[in-house]
Amino acid sequence: MSTPLISGIQQVGVGVQNVPAAWQWYRQVLGFDVPVFDDKAEAPLMTPYTGGKVHQRHAALAINMAGGGGLEIWSFTSRVSQPVGFKMELGDLGINAIRFKAPDVKKAHEHVKSKSKEAVGPLVALPEGEGFWGSDPYGNIYQITSDTSWFQKTGHPVGGVSGVVVGVSDINKALLFYSNLLDPMEMVYDKTGVFEDLPTSIAGQRYRRVLLRKKFTPVGAFSKLLGNIQIELLQALDRTPKKLFENRYWGDCGFIHLCFDTLDMPALKTKIESKGYPFTVDSEESFGMESAAGRFAYVEDPDGTLIELVETHKLPILKKIGWFLDIQKRKNQKPLGDWMLKLLSLNRVKD
Repeated sequence: MSTPLISGIQQVGVGVQNVPAAWQWYRQVLGFDVPVFDDKAEAPLMTPYTGGKVHQRHAALAINMAGGGGLEIWSFTSRVSQPVGFKMELGDLGINAIRFKAPDVKKAHEHVKSKSKEAVGPLVALPEGEGFWGSDPYGNIYQITSDTSWFQKTGHPVGGVSGVVVGVSDINKALLFYSNLLDPMEMVYDKTGVFEDLPTSIAGQRYRRVLLRKKFTPVGAFSKLLGNIQIELLQALDRTPKKLFENRYWGDCGFIHLCFDTLDMPALKTKIESKGYPFTVDSEESFGMESAAGRFAYVEDPDGTLIELVETHKLPILKKIGWFLDIQKRKNQKPLGDWMLKLLSLNRVKD
């Protein structure tokens, strides 16, 4: 088997209008309380997706130390971030929902219901286990399910990001894209019909849904923290789906991108561009985000959903004493020691 080029989901971008308020909700309700960076700056490389103009933004990346990907909570500061102009339905084109994982879904359900003022759905049987749906204060949908990959016990009943639900217009085309990007991966199921576990707002509609999983492999500095990857593709069969970011900018309200932790950006670029998926943005060199740095790039899935790829170069391990890890100096792709990753929790924000 060839060496993996992607180790896990690094984060999902969440566009909001107020970063501090949104981060407080995700911190208190879902346990994303360890900051990696909190940065205010311009976004000069993203002009292809921001109307050809350089805009200023505020972005904070927070992680949940139980394991899983993080959240990049993002807002324009040079303009007002715009919400979607219609009621989103599952199957609309783009990232429909984040999947968070929980070691005990029932305990997570009780916790979220007690902490969130927003809608929390009932526990339902899923094709691969048990879970429930909910929404944050900004109308973004999430799902909490079980998972098999964990980094450490935190005392919080909800873990990090295990995946996303992506609305697509043609699952076969989307399958080809994600399979090329995440190889090797497995198809957990491929089902067509009316699904009772989906929110009642779309009851009666037929869907095709495919769940893809890339299992954790101990390759990459952060692989033990990031864990498994789950991508559920959802195609509406009874209606023409709408594009969630039609006539809006990247960074506007909603789930703005899915970001993968990349192990060898040049090799990945060569591979996926040979398959017909060009990079639309590429920093090419190291790009700083407060005290973190790395090379980042963007590629689009067949429906234009933005996929970010980040090869981390520098990571703050213990900000209080200025301790940073230079990933580029490591001579192998072995996972970082648990003790070093656990030091990140010393940066925890407590309410």
